[in-house]
Amino acid sequence: MGVHTKISLEDLKPFFDVDSLQETNHGNTDTVYILNDDYILKIYETNSFENIKAEVEILGLCESLCVPHIKKDCFKIKDKYALIFSRGKGKSLEKANIQHLEQIANFLKKFHLLTKGKKLNIKSSYNNENIKLLIDKTNHQTFKEIYDSLNLKLNDDGIIHGDLFLDNATFLENKLECVFDFSDACNGDFLFDLAVIALSWCEDKKSIEHLLNFYDSSVSLEVFEKYIRYASLYYCVKRYLENRNYEDIIFEKKFKEFIQIGKEIG
Repeated sequence: MGVHTKISLEDLKPFFDVDSLQETNHGNTDTVYILNDDYILKIYETNSFENIKAEVEILGLCESLCVPHIKKDCFKIKDKYALIFSRGKGKSLEKANIQHLEQIANFLKKFHLLTKGKKLNIKSSYNNENIKLLIDKTNHQTFKEIYDSLNLKLNDDGIIHGDLFLDNATFLENKLECVFDFSDACNGDFLFDLAVIALSWCEDKKSIEHLLNFYDSSVSLEVFEKYIRYASLYYCVKRYLENRNYEDIIFEKKFKEFIQIGKEIG
């Protein structure tokens, strides 16, 4: 985490004239600066131009929702692509309550209505084929056994966010103000998208039930549990490969109420 590409106000001036430039720790792979306390400069460290175009397309598609607005089209700074966005007010949550869960579920439901059946010209990061490739890279037998035990085939419902952890949304006076960081968005399964929220925002079985009912009460908890386990596995594998800690998102450790007989990630 942190700033990977150092820039100055003079570097930025030909593209966007501001008075202040503040480094942030937001983002694991990309560099993020706050400009004048009103804008976000995102410098893409790894994403291709096609991926950035897809992010711009998604934000345009859901501009009626509480998402960032692009203030400066894609440009290159220090030989890397960058975008400037409006900055959402408020702060990210440390812990979500039932009102927060209702708001984020309603956001996701509206987002999925807008993106249902839509296609992006980029690879899906979260599908079965990709997670198997990632697991193979780990040489971690437990990951493979957990994946095989899930027996879950993801659907291609439309465009998903895929990374809606607590730190990718802000609230002001308990009102959802902004959902951001669509850089990993792609085509995928809508329930996987919801499962990522459950993994990060929920603390127990009851809060998962609330989230599910706010989003779609017709989906059974039994079915949704598999998706949360899949989301947990995906992000555990991803963090393992990035040498990052993943203890807080191990399904069996976080949601012990679900545990009967099963294998735990170690």
